[in-house]
Amino acid sequence: MALSFTVSAIIQASKEAIYDAWLDGKQHAQMTGTGTAIASHKVGDAFMAHDDYITGTNVELTPYSKIVQRWRSADFADNDEDSVITVTLEDATCGTLVTLTHSNLPPHGSQYESGWVTHYFEPMKKYWGD
Repeated sequence: MALSFTVSAIIQASKEAIYDAWLDGKQHAQMTGTGTAIASHKVGDAFMAHDDYITGTNVELTPYSKIVQRWRSADFADNDEDSVITVTLEDATCGTLVTLTHSNLPPHGSQYESGWVTHYFEPMKKYWGD
């Protein structure tokens, strides 16, 4: 059975800033503190993040509120299906509530729950001055 989990954080930035940074390679690398990323604002386009550790494609993009991507890491076996991340952005008192649901993970996928916090939410908070 595929694994799934949801994590969230308040980021002191606007929905627009987070959405645009997530889908822009240079900004994505900067907000996550990594060397390289490739991203796009177009459904169907491929992306790469964390120096080629993460790859996938954009499935659904609702400007400034929702990003859905097929997602896999270098740790996935060739026969593992792509997982899916759904990122929602909602106005919050001190910025934006970012909620990420990661579904259809292979059995070893529970490691990504802490990874989203360590490699995304914490660097994003630092990047936007939390």
